[in-house]
Parts: sequence; structure tokens; C-alpha cells
Amino acid sequence: MNCYEHTFITKQDLPESQAKKLLNKYKDLIEANSGKVLKTEEWGLRNFSHRINNNKKGFYFHFKFEAIGKTIEELEKAENIDESLIRYLTVKVKKLDLEKNYFEKKTYPNEVNSNEKK
Repeated sequence: MNCYEHTFITKQDLPESQAKKLLNKYKDLIEANSGKVLKTEEWGLRNFSHRINNNKKGFYFHFKFEAIGKTIEELEKAENIDESLIRYLTVKVKKLDLEKNYFEKKTYPNEVNSNEKK
């Protein structure tokens, strides 16, 4: 099986309950087509650098999974007709990094709160 990373962006006005259903829908679709989801990440609401279909923001979701080529075809076919998605991207990788979360909030020890500045 090949390793893949898949990211999709939903509309910002999508209710959280519907976003969870969408996440589970695609997770189940991957598993129903001989895939195995290893990690799911919710990156949250992020601004776009330019408008996409009259949207300024979107919710980002990211999967790391193992699958065969047919699984990707079925996943992208389902996402093409989904009205609540803005964009999606699937990337084949050699090895999955399941430890690092690239979009977590970082705090630095020497960071000064803006309210504490003199």
C-alpha cells in the first residue's frame, strides 16, 4: 500500500456538527475502499491569501493514510460533487510522519504578552 496525505477545505459557514459528519464520511469512504486512516488533524479556520469562490476563509482538515490507487479515485470522485467543499489535495508520500503536528500553536519561553509590554 502507498502512503498519502490528504487535505480538504470546507466553507467557513458550515456548522461544526456537519463538518464532523463530513470528516467521518470521507474517513469511512477511505476505509471502505481498502484504505487505513492513520491520523486525522483539524487545522481549524484559516484565512485564504485570495478569494476562492467568494470565500475569504475555510476550515482545514487533514488525513494521513495508507491506500491503493483506486481508493484515491473514489475519494476524489466523491469530493468533486460535494457542495460544501472548496478545495482538496492528495499527495503521495514515501513515509508518513505521525508524530509532528505542523499547525499546533507554538509558545516560546521568551515571548512577552502584548498587555505586559511597557
